[in-house]
Amino acid sequence: MTQIREPERRSRILRGRPYSLDEFASKYGLKGEQAESLFARFGPSSIELDLLMAAKRRRPVRQGRPVPQDSIPQPSNGMDR
Repeated sequence: MTQIREPERRSRILRGRPYSLDEFASKYGLKGEQAESLFARFGPSSIELDLLMAAKRRRPVRQGRPVPQDSIPQPSNGMDR
């Protein structure tokens, strides 16, 4: 008889400082449901969430205004030497 295995659950290593849900939502000006969905799928890692938002081209907001683009560190692909 064939035995069916459930997929292994891999725990994620937390990279960077963890965000609270409220902190993440307010940093990027997200609505509750949207922030909860991303937070549940990608976890509280500030590095993971910041990279995700950079890939989505979402800038952090500062008291209702976007943060200037030149103040956001750009990810390096190692080819800029």
